[in-house]
Amino acid sequence: MTNSQDLFARFLNSCDTIIPEDARGRLSGSKPLTIKFGADPSAPDLHLGHYVVLKQLRRLQDLGHHVQFIIGDFTAMIGDPTGKSDTRPALSQDDVDRNAASYQDQVFRVLNPDQTTVYYNSDWLRPLSSQDMIRLASHYNVARMLERDDFHKRYQSGQSIRVHEFLYPLLQGYDSVHLKSDVEIGGTDQTFNLLMGRHLQKEYGLPHQQAIITCPILEGLDGVKKMSKSLNNHIGIHDAPNDMFGKVMSIPDPLIIPYFTYLTDVSSDELADLKQQLADGKNPKHLKEALGVAIVSQFHDESVANNCVTEFNQVFANKEQPTDIPPIDVANETTRLDQLMMAHKLMGSKKEIHRLIKQGAVSIDGESVQDPFYSFTPQDGSILKVGKRRFYQFSVTTSSAA
Repeated sequence: MTNSQDLFARFLNSCDTIIPEDARGRLSGSKPLTIKFGADPSAPDLHLGHYVVLKQLRRLQDLGHHVQFIIGDFTAMIGDPTGKSDTRPALSQDDVDRNAASYQDQVFRVLNPDQTTVYYNSDWLRPLSSQDMIRLASHYNVARMLERDDFHKRYQSGQSIRVHEFLYPLLQGYDSVHLKSDVEIGGTDQTFNLLMGRHLQKEYGLPHQQAIITCPILEGLDGVKKMSKSLNNHIGIHDAPNDMFGKVMSIPDPLIIPYFTYLTDVSSDELADLKQQLADGKNPKHLKEALGVAIVSQFHDESVANNCVTEFNQVFANKEQPTDIPPIDVANETTRLDQLMMAHKLMGSKKEIHRLIKQGAVSIDGESVQDPFYSFTPQDGSILKVGKRRFYQFSVTTSSAA
């Protein structure tokens, strides 16, 4: 098997559906195709759920294709209704701009910039006239729109569906018309939106309609729900190596094979061997260690990934502290624990900090703190532990007010 054949086989392993089926020949052929991928900058950080598709895009680039990476700065102000049980709140332009800049930084840790063109869909959607929008809306009917699963459930249960939410899949589909994309890729939850692009290309008279590639949805650390930052079951692309590795070690055993399949470059033969090892009763911990190293190595140096194994075993197997604890600078004055953690951005929100403290998951020098409003005076060298894997050491500076 040649390198390109092996690469394409790995690509197919991580696909759910390709529409139409004969598009496989074009994807594996020598003619470069334009592969559309859109992301609404609705949050500042990407996680491994997004990485499933990004990794597939990189494989397609390595096969010679070109990526059209669309930052949905216009559609983000509507909000993708996919999988939502109610109307999403609108984002401000400042939020969109800030998140868009963060997305590019993270995406190019995976994609080849020389084979990627970045677009902002406000460039062609904002200039659309009222007449243009009416024409766009005329190319789809309400009955078909209500067949969409999330809309159907909300309609049947009497929940509100705002008219502007119907515009979202139409506008995403219009992106494909404007760019004349050959292929569009996304998660299985995006199937309706991806097919809309194919439908609208035909409606607008394009001679060829885009093929559709869907990728499986990655379950989060709970092993039940889709990986999501809002559910706190995610592994972030920007996570520190030890955090990333530790989270991998915490996944339920049934996720070992899916994570190897969608997040690493193991071959079909290697996957079969991993499945056999589990069936033969091999300790899943050893497979998770290999998985953690494989994942961390894709975002950090391989030596860093291997050190994560040592650190993890030192902290969890031997009940010791890590050898390299990051310092946080604090003033020599009484402060509230939740405010200190927010000031140093140790968690995403105050609500999340309060939840962890109430659960007894935060300690200072080994003493659990369960009062979110706990006040104390930090001592130089004291250790703050957050959750199971995160350690920080106070570095006390003299207060200017003293």
